[in-house]
Amino acid sequence: MNIWNGIDSYPDDAPAVVGTIGNYDGVHLGHRAILREVVDDAERRGVGSLLVTFSPHPVSVVAPDRRPQMLQNRGQKLESLGQTGLSDLLILEFDEQLAALSGETFFDRYLAERVRFAALHVGESFRFGHGRGGDLALLREIGARRGFEVDGVSAVEIDGHVISSTAIRLALAGGDPSLARRMLGRPYTIAGEVVEGDGRGRRLDCPTANVDPNNDILLLPGVYVTETRVIANRFPSVTNVGVRPTFDGKTLIVETHLLECDDDLYHEAIEVAFLERIRDEMRFDHANQLADQLARDRAAALAYFQNQSLGAP
Repeated sequence: MNIWNGIDSYPDDAPAVVGTIGNYDGVHLGHRAILREVVDDAERRGVGSLLVTFSPHPVSVVAPDRRPQMLQNRGQKLESLGQTGLSDLLILEFDEQLAALSGETFFDRYLAERVRFAALHVGESFRFGHGRGGDLALLREIGARRGFEVDGVSAVEIDGHVISSTAIRLALAGGDPSLARRMLGRPYTIAGEVVEGDGRGRRLDCPTANVDPNNDILLLPGVYVTETRVIANRFPSVTNVGVRPTFDGKTLIVETHLLECDDDLYHEAIEVAFLERIRDEMRFDHANQLADQLARDRAAALAYFQNQSLGAP
């Protein structure tokens, strides 16, 4: 997949493409339905397939106090997009100047200088331009004027839920990683480096890897069944997201206990995929009570994995 950072980096003599436009945070099943249409149409026409996306998220510019937490970091998003079959990705820097453009100006004086569309596929609820004033009808008018086709792709539903990045964030914030997983088509995953902790887990016979995450943490605090990936290996694990109230903690942390690995993981890059919620984070009066609960958490995770395969979507 070719990646172009900024409109000026995109070749001004590039051939026509079939494309789509949007934030695509999470690259969930709804996004993939649109991208599948894009890639299939591009193959039929014998042209490239292009996603035009934005960084940072537009809301972080136009309403910083409402900036949504991202479902993926940049590396995770690029990896997910690379798996869709897209041939090209154009990342536009979203700033106040871009936010001020109307829908017509965005196409006529900005995109059209570089990008030639043979067709565009977008979600039926697609909005664009200043104040989100442009919709699918306006996009079809622009397409008719500029000679490209516009297709509106229906939303995807699962278990009665319309799949969207917002719906996935709400599922995670409500402590339902299983629903988020079904909408994403894969588990919500936090990546980061293992850093040194205070050693309490090992003293409780439950050594943990403390993760310095490079993701937004969207999960409701609690204890989860997880899969932890280290280099090329996958391990069943139990992960706590919270502040460790038994020890009067105040900072939100992520610490994972690998069920089948006791290696020194300090400074290793790992990924923790969240599969199922076990319980709320709890405060215990004594450390031995916490140790007993950790043993029960471990048993619950082992029971979960008896019926599951590591790496399952």
